[in-house]
Amino acid sequence: MILASKSPRRQQILEESGFVLEIIPANVEEKSDKIIVEDKIMDIANLKVVEIAKKFTQKYILGADTVVLLGKEIIEKPKDEKDASKILRKLSGRCHEVITGYSFINFDRNIKLTGYEKTKVYFRELTDHMIDWYISTKEPMDKAGAYGIQGKGAFLVERIEGDFFNVMGFPISNFIKNIEKINIKIDKLSEI
Repeated sequence: MILASKSPRRQQILEESGFVLEIIPANVEEKSDKIIVEDKIMDIANLKVVEIAKKFTQKYILGADTVVLLGKEIIEKPKDEKDASKILRKLSGRCHEVITGYSFINFDRNIKLTGYEKTKVYFRELTDHMIDWYISTKEPMDKAGAYGIQGKGAFLVERIEGDFFNVMGFPISNFIKNIEKINIKIDKLSEI
């Protein structure tokens, strides 16, 4: 299977679940004219996948997009350390949602599957010292919401409601459940 993403976290989750991956990141503008956030991220995931699938029509291609949503505001990856500090202060002591949309395509087999997962994440109250230390680790710099739940950022999180792996970068359980509906069995994951 081709993963149309350079996310090391997505790659790790998928490989640990039994997929054998070829990594070919898509080079598309990650913009969508969809209004509803879930539709927007599934649309962006689909744009990534279609770009790669046009070149590899016989292969299974998977793409995904993750956003952090605080109320109605989409929180992107931080632009710099100052932005990371601003983001973490916004999230401090509050609940936000992590939404990952995905698209799975094989043109030759006429397979097109999209889906998403939503997880609520509750942050503890963060002090300036905690935020400054965390930013000094450089961990928040390439992550939506400026944190990684699977790393040092775990201390920021009080609790979650939903799928941990979704917050980490990919909703593996949701994805496997949906591909089983199109007759791809769990014991065949390494073959797709």
